[in-house]
Amino acid sequence: MTDAPIRILLVDDQQLVRMGFRMVLEAEPDLVVVGEASDGAEAVRLTAQVRPDVVLMDVRMPVLDGIEATRRIVETDPGARIIILTTFDLDEYAFGGLRAGASGFLLKDARPDELIGAVRAVAAGDAAVSGRVTRAMLEMFADRLPAGSSRTPAGHDPAAALTPREREILLAIGEGLSNGEIGARFYLTESTVKTHVGRVLSKLQLRDRVHAVIFAYEHGLLER
Repeated sequence: MTDAPIRILLVDDQQLVRMGFRMVLEAEPDLVVVGEASDGAEAVRLTAQVRPDVVLMDVRMPVLDGIEATRRIVETDPGARIIILTTFDLDEYAFGGLRAGASGFLLKDARPDELIGAVRAVAAGDAAVSGRVTRAMLEMFADRLPAGSSRTPAGHDPAAALTPREREILLAIGEGLSNGEIGARFYLTESTVKTHVGRVLSKLQLRDRVHAVIFAYEHGLLER
């Protein structure tokens, strides 16, 4: 018995873009496109109907943009996995999509292997944002996420629930390190790192690594 394929919903207002993504994705035996939407409102409806494992969500669309569509989908289904599609690397819309609950973002001109890898990673519960992109994103938006954010009262430690090791793991995630890189830094196996990451996300009630990064910067836990 083989594993069920990963079910994908394509959301983009350009039919040629959807067609290109479909051709790349369905060339893989473990991936299948179960629906297409041309605007955010249709995406919200179709997600509820076909229950895809992963949604590839464009940002700039008519009727309802991808950020608001992402927010509505995640509000209804907190377990939804959404990858934001953007034309421009690290633009404000991509960051807004992550804040709305997306599990990562991808450039529309990404290589086929990057697209396939991102879909598989998000379907498995990981975030689809590389360390390089994470670091660049944080540098770009650091002025909007200053130390001592208004979300963090003076004298309050937002990560107080974490053990010292878990706090180190959180800060390493904030730097954009992969599990392998974190393991190398702290002399831990990747499976041990994965366990620590899971505990960090659970204790802080965060969806995934992307939101752990945002949490760390919003609460001034990382120095620039």
